[in-house]
Amino acid sequence: MRQIVLDTETTGLDPLQGDRIIEVAAIELVNLLPTGATFHRLVDPQRDIPAEATRVHGFTNGDLEGKPLFAEITEEMLGFLGDAPIIAHNAPFDFGFLDAELLRCGLPPLDRSRMVDSLALAKQRYPGMPNSLDALCRRLGVDNSMRGSHNAVLDCCLLAQVYLELMGGKQPGFELGAALAASGAMLAAGEPVEWTPMPIAVPEERLATHRGFLGAKVKDALWLKSSFIENQG
Repeated sequence: MRQIVLDTETTGLDPLQGDRIIEVAAIELVNLLPTGATFHRLVDPQRDIPAEATRVHGFTNGDLEGKPLFAEITEEMLGFLGDAPIIAHNAPFDFGFLDAELLRCGLPPLDRSRMVDSLALAKQRYPGMPNSLDALCRRLGVDNSMRGSHNAVLDCCLLAQVYLELMGGKQPGFELGAALAASGAMLAAGEPVEWTPMPIAVPEERLATHRGFLGAKVKDALWLKSSFIENQG
């Protein structure tokens, strides 16, 4: 199952009022695990960045001078997204900005059926509670100590871990480390992943007790047929 975690940073809150995208980041998940494949581009918004926006994400006009226009990254971005579901926190915000940029390029908007809003998922799971990305990181034990300001790449990495938690996929001691990313990459490439079987050893006295119970209580017990028992070994 291939999915994309996506985040954008913008010059403001409303693309209909002329606000533009300045950063796009996305990471690939396969079976809920990062594969290591990423997309990240800074974009020249062709307008000034308001001071209040800079206070949120840290980018200034000088940071984006000489960066490509959105039209120049569109083909590569859409190629990375493919037809996979797109996970974003408050996804209508990101989809709205991407649709506005695609419209400027003469391209169709993203299919809303691909949209997975992790904020909506969090509100269903934690109704009435703070469900910002930072709040979810604290609640779910995801380390966000390095998050000094909004940053699309870092936000994608944090959201991938939060989304895994929201989907119930994390086990105690489970980390999204290099080994997991490598396994995800193998799955994505269709390569076999080797698993080491760990048979459960049953003491002989318990086997004897079990056989006695079956012989006394169960008519024609399947487990007492020697060929079946040998196959289970």
